[in-house]
Amino acid sequence: MPDGAAEAELLLRAGRGDEAAFLLLYERHRTPVFRFACRMLGSAQQAEDVTQECFLAVLRRPEAFRADRASLRTYLCAIARHLALKYLRKRGQETVLDDPPEEADSGGAGGAGPDPLSRVIETEAAEAVRAAVEALPPLQREAVVLFEYQDMSLADVAVACDVDVGTVKSRLHRARERLRRTLAPFLESRSAPRAPGERETRP
Repeated sequence: MPDGAAEAELLLRAGRGDEAAFLLLYERHRTPVFRFACRMLGSAQQAEDVTQECFLAVLRRPEAFRADRASLRTYLCAIARHLALKYLRKRGQETVLDDPPEEADSGGAGGAGPDPLSRVIETEAAEAVRAAVEALPPLQREAVVLFEYQDMSLADVAVACDVDVGTVKSRLHRARERLRRTLAPFLESRSAPRAPGERETRP
């Protein structure tokens, strides 16, 4: 992970018009920002728009980035999140209220062994997985995308989403229960040999 203070200095230089500094930051962070936006919006074109707007926004106020609070990637994803939610609101999707609690899944997941859902998410083995993630409520979707796909810690997800870690854990739990129900036929058809286990939802 790049040094936060060094990236803050690069960002300040980019804000002053240093093209080389901007290109370095852009090449370093463009892909994770784009992928996050694409999974949130389900549209490559809108994700590209969000990515461009995100970098323009950070260049307008480079001094707003605080390296002691979060990494630049987390900060950029926080900006991209606000922009993506704006696009979702334009579509008429509710993004302000938190998601209602889901009913408990009677099947549950065993606490010890590898979790088939986690393996499916990690490998994105089927189009059904992408569709299921895109069908999640926006607040659950962003938690899954940042935690599972962007490989952020719970603490970083909390910063990006401007909530506490407990809220992130709750949204991840609800999202996983919903995904398990949606993907049940696919999960049942998978065997469980040698695969990474589910990431623990601890900061």
